[in-house]
Amino acid sequence: MSAAPTPTPDTRRPKRKVSGVVIPHQPKWHQRLAAWLVASSIRAVAVTLRYRWEDRANHFGGSPSGPAIYCFWHNRLALCIVPYWHYLQLGRVAPGMAALVSASKDGGFLSGVLEHFGVEPVRGSSSRRGGQAMLELTTWVDRGYSVSITPDGPRGPCYEVQEGALSLAQLTGLPIVPFACNLGWKIRLKSWDQFQIPLPFSRCKMIFEQPIRVPHEATDAEREAIRQRLELALRAITID
Repeated sequence: MSAAPTPTPDTRRPKRKVSGVVIPHQPKWHQRLAAWLVASSIRAVAVTLRYRWEDRANHFGGSPSGPAIYCFWHNRLALCIVPYWHYLQLGRVAPGMAALVSASKDGGFLSGVLEHFGVEPVRGSSSRRGGQAMLELTTWVDRGYSVSITPDGPRGPCYEVQEGALSLAQLTGLPIVPFACNLGWKIRLKSWDQFQIPLPFSRCKMIFEQPIRVPHEATDAEREAIRQRLELALRAITID
């Protein structure tokens, strides 16, 4: 029996197209262990911090404010859980929180940390899985959840607002609430955002700024003006 002929470029079977669906990196067992250790450390340090709240948006007084899109800088991620738990304990309208997390390996680790606090991670960014993540976020919003986004993440530039939060606000009608967490004692990592790690017994000032809305019919020029307004609001309440 003669051997089968070697296929020429013209007769080879065409390659299968790769699906447009991007599967985010899932945390490995060692990342899950590290996530548990980090979550435990956050809880331990959080109880030692001396908090001061400045509620310019009146979220913790009067009638419940309902779900919103909370925006804070990427280097404040280590303390984003603390105001979330206060939000739940005070009986807010939103039944939970969904957070936009990168689809990368580092995002897999962060999603493991958030899950320990009952936050639903939605994996995606402007560079990977952005459209799919936006659809998933709107699904959580339809369930009444609030959303948290780091508008300069996951790769920066630091303290520059990207389009994701504005797109979600325009699509869902939810207000954007600028939020800042300012630490007295902290460690700064040598990363692109100078990520901040709180030290025990530090003073911690948390500021909720007035909400910003993006009209459904907003033009590109109006969206850019709102983006600049959000960036200025976040920078104004940020103390490094």
